[in-house]
Amino acid sequence: MITLNDIKDAKKQLEKAISLTPLMKAPILSKEKNAEIYLKEDNLQITGSFKIRGAFNRVALLDEKRRKNGVVAASAGNHAQGLAFAAKYFDCEATIFMPEATPLTKVLGVKSYGANVVLIGENFDEAYANATKFAKENNKEFIHPFADNAVIAGQGTIALEILEKLEDIEQIIVPIGGGGLIAGVAIAAKSINPNIKITGVVASGAKGMKDSFLAGIPIDSASVKTIADGIAVRDVTPKLLDLILEYVDEVVEVSDNEIANAILFLLEKHKLMVEGAGAVSVAAIMHDKVDISNKKVCAVVSGGNIDVTMLSLIIEKGLVKSYRKMNLIVTLMDKPGSLMKLTEIFTQCSANIIEIDFNRNSLKLEFGEAYVTIALETKGEEHQEQIRENLKQNGYRFKQI
Repeated sequence: MITLNDIKDAKKQLEKAISLTPLMKAPILSKEKNAEIYLKEDNLQITGSFKIRGAFNRVALLDEKRRKNGVVAASAGNHAQGLAFAAKYFDCEATIFMPEATPLTKVLGVKSYGANVVLIGENFDEAYANATKFAKENNKEFIHPFADNAVIAGQGTIALEILEKLEDIEQIIVPIGGGGLIAGVAIAAKSINPNIKITGVVASGAKGMKDSFLAGIPIDSASVKTIADGIAVRDVTPKLLDLILEYVDEVVEVSDNEIANAILFLLEKHKLMVEGAGAVSVAAIMHDKVDISNKKVCAVVSGGNIDVTMLSLIIEKGLVKSYRKMNLIVTLMDKPGSLMKLTEIFTQCSANIIEIDFNRNSLKLEFGEAYVTIALETKGEEHQEQIRENLKQNGYRFKQI
């Protein structure tokens, strides 16, 4: 059983090591959704995620002998970094098992704290099986990323920090992977004020906890696939489900496209670097998955360890979707001056060329023709329509991609 006192004790442990992360109002979202919306920015926490809270509290509660033997974890990345930091703080060895597809930024983050990293398995659950076996065979302390009372208590300190600043908060929206974060937050919040609504958010590609919540029994996912790798948990832990059923009011889901939109929104409007798992709470608000009208609401932004390659892809797709970038393939005559005439059309439309490729070798082309693949910086949907019309009026065959 986890109590409010356990969470308060964890907060005292954490005060010597972690940051008090910002709790900032989100003015644009608040205006759009007719609500008073705040962001708990734990993406700015040490190690870039809330996970350090639970990991540090768990290691702090070990006796000296157990610490000396070393600690082991399985993690998609953030728990790994949190535990690696805690192990370094308490001067004990850490061995972390991570899925093979873990983003490089998270692997390097773990190694930077001196932990040993073992990349194994296609997902968290396979890494977990190998980690528990290793810990047992080598008499080391296995630190579960979410199904552990001390870890859950540590994660619950987020709620205490929110309520210290916003005593009258009406709803807290929390990402769900394994469930440790939302369990801790819900226990703390409901213990202080039972009327606070707790909403969990899963990724559509890893929605085992939502299915289980609705059914009232554990339902594992057959597979998981989502850009929110930090919450890509396949199997539902009965202990966490029981806590969620007791303390959480609702669980909603968001798609990868919705998560990507939230990542881009947070980057542009709030200057926050947020990973997929950390952005799902904001995605739920942006895409009306939660009823928050006229309420004071806090969305937990749980992590910021996003892979640069993934971020680049999200930005690229976001620019295209918001009509700020236009990709075209134009067919033109392969003769001197034809490319210059084409670019003059874009100049007349005030469209900036940011990338161009000329291809005369495609088998799909007639003799004497060439393809030009071109990327334009544009100023919205109407601007793109103007460009298309000008190309048509000048007799060009083209395709927007």
